[in-house]
Amino acid sequence: MDNPTPNFLDLRDLPAPEPLLRALAAVDALAVGAMLCVLTPMRPEPLLEHLRLRRLAHSVAAHEGGGCAVTVWTEDGPAVD
Repeated sequence: MDNPTPNFLDLRDLPAPEPLLRALAAVDALAVGAMLCVLTPMRPEPLLEHLRLRRLAHSVAAHEGGGCAVTVWTEDGPAVD
């Protein structure tokens, strides 16, 4: 499978709880194999907990423009023997 290009959602200028609400709506709309990069003003622990509960793969890194970048992706599903 090719690596998909992530969509970007910059939520750094929004007041709480808008970044979390918008990020969750975008995550819930992800298609299988899609990626999303969410930019937040700080490390978004509540979002990360939601991602863990949804069992979504994700990575977190400091963003060079300030804040934090959370990349979320879906899997194609469980491996089939």
